[in-house]
Amino acid sequence: MRIEKILQRFAAVAVASAVWTFGTAAQHLGAQSKTKTVPVCCGPKKQSASSKKALERFAARVEALLGTAPTNKGEWGLLIVDAESGETLYEQNADKYFVPASNMKLFTTALALAKLGPEYRFHTTLETRGTISTGGVLGGDLALVGRGDPNLSNRKFPYEWKEEFDGPPEKALGELADALVAKGVKEISGDVIGDDSYFPRERYPNGWEIDDMVWEYGAAISAIVVDDNTVALTLTPGEQASNPVQGTVTPATPDFTVVNDVVTSAADVKPDLTLTREPGANIVVVKGSLPAKSAPRKLVLAIEEPAQHAAATLKRLLEERGVKVAGVARARHDHAELDGDPAVIAEHVSVPLGDAVKLINKISQNLHTEMLLRTVARQSGVWATPDELMKVPADFYAAAGIAPGDVIQADASGLSRHDLVTPRAIVTLLSFAQKQSWFGFYYASLPVAGVDGTLEDRMKNTLAAGQIHAKTGSVEHVRTLSGFAQTPGGRRVIFSFLSNNEGGKGHEAADALTGLCVAMLEEFIVTPPKRGLEHQHPR
Repeated sequence: MRIEKILQRFAAVAVASAVWTFGTAAQHLGAQSKTKTVPVCCGPKKQSASSKKALERFAARVEALLGTAPTNKGEWGLLIVDAESGETLYEQNADKYFVPASNMKLFTTALALAKLGPEYRFHTTLETRGTISTGGVLGGDLALVGRGDPNLSNRKFPYEWKEEFDGPPEKALGELADALVAKGVKEISGDVIGDDSYFPRERYPNGWEIDDMVWEYGAAISAIVVDDNTVALTLTPGEQASNPVQGTVTPATPDFTVVNDVVTSAADVKPDLTLTREPGANIVVVKGSLPAKSAPRKLVLAIEEPAQHAAATLKRLLEERGVKVAGVARARHDHAELDGDPAVIAEHVSVPLGDAVKLINKISQNLHTEMLLRTVARQSGVWATPDELMKVPADFYAAAGIAPGDVIQADASGLSRHDLVTPRAIVTLLSFAQKQSWFGFYYASLPVAGVDGTLEDRMKNTLAAGQIHAKTGSVEHVRTLSGFAQTPGGRRVIFSFLSNNEGGKGHEAADALTGLCVAMLEEFIVTPPKRGLEHQHPR
C-alpha cells in the first residue's frame, strides 16, 4: 500500500472556512428513529414555540448539508440535547448503530477516570530475584516489569497546546538504567527481560486490519509501552539522481530488518514510496524514490513484539553506561512459573492519569486507550479471553444510564471496525460525565475547534471556533464528532454526530460536520434558565 494513501486515510482532515448555503431542493435523509425508552438525559420535553422554530430551521439546514452527493450516500446519526434540562433538541437515527471510530475513546477515558481516578499513577519497575555483590555484580536476571504505563517515552507533561518532547525517545528507560548504575551495578550475570505478563498476551483486538499493524496508530498492545511501541525509519535522499537513499531506524530494534530499495530521483519528480511488512515477518521492504536534495522522510513504524524490543533497548542502554551483560535480551509473557518475591531495584512512576487522558483525547492515541481499559480490568484480576475483557465496562455503562445493547465493544480505542454505538449512548455518557467529580479532567481532554488537538485545523474562522469541545473519529468511510458546544447565548448543548459508509474523499463528511456545528450554534442559541449550583460545569 502506498505510504501517502495510508497517511491520508487516518490523518486529521483540515477543514477550510466555508460559506454555507442552504437550498430547498435537498432530499430528506429518512425518518427519525422510532421512540423508545430513553434515559433522563435526552427524553422528550414539551417544546416552546421558539424551540420548535429553532428545530425547524436546524432541520432544514441538516437536509441541505446531508441531502446532496456525496454525503447523502452515507448514513448519518445525529442527537443534540440541552446539557442542563436534558431536552432533546434534534435527533435523527439516534438509536441506530454506527461504527464510532475514535469516539470510542470517550467511553474508555470516562471509564478510567471513574474507576481509577485522575490521580492514579502507573508503576514500572526493574526487578531481580538475585542479589548485588559488593563488587557490583547482579547475580541473576534483571526484569523490566511493565504495568500499563502508556508514557514510557520522552513526552513533556502536562499537555498544553500541542505534543512536546524532550530527549531521546527511550528517555524513561534511560532514567531506569541510570538508577541501576547509581545502585552500584556494574555487571549482570543473567538476562535482561522485558516482562509484560501484567496483561494477558493479546497484541491486536478483533477488528483491527492488517494495514493498521504496520503503522504507529496500530502498534501492538503490551503491558510495556516504550515510545508508543514504535520506531522511526528515516529516509534521506542523495544530492543527485541515482544516488542511494540512506535509511536509518531509531532506536535500533530486533523487531525487524529493513530492506531499502529506495533511490534518489530528479529534483522535480514527486516522491513515490511503498512499504511492505507481512504480518509476523521480520522484514520490512521499502521501495520507490525521493527527489534529490529533498527533506528526509520519517516513517513511524509499529513494533510487533514490544517486550522483546524493550528488553533489547534496556540492554543497550545499560551497556552504553558501562554495565556488562552476560546474558541476552528476551521477553517474558507469563509470570506464573516464577517463585518467590522479587526485589525492586528501580522504579518509574508515571504522570497522573488526568494528564495521560488529556493527551489521549487531544491527539487520539489508540494504544494508550487500550492501556487504560486493561489497567481498569486488571484491578479485578486477569481475564482469560478478549470477550471477558470487553465485559469489564458493562457495569459502568449501566450506571451511566446507557441502554443495554447500545454499546457493542471490540476494543478500547475505536480502531476496530467491529465497534458499534448509538448516538444516544454517547450523549447519555456525556450527560452522565458532566455530573461527576472527574468531569473537569474529562472536559479539558477534549480537542477544541480551531485551537488544539485533532480539531486544531478545523472550524477556524467560523462561529464554532473555540466553542466546540469534542472528540473526533476517523477510519475509512467513517467520520464522527461528539462532545459539548457553547452557544453565543450561553447555552451548553451535548451532541453526537456519527457518519458511516461515506464514499467521498474524506473532506466532504468533515465539511458537513463543520456545517452541523455552525448550524447548531446559530439555531439553538436560546439562553437556558439559571443553573443551580449542583449543575455548574467546568468551562
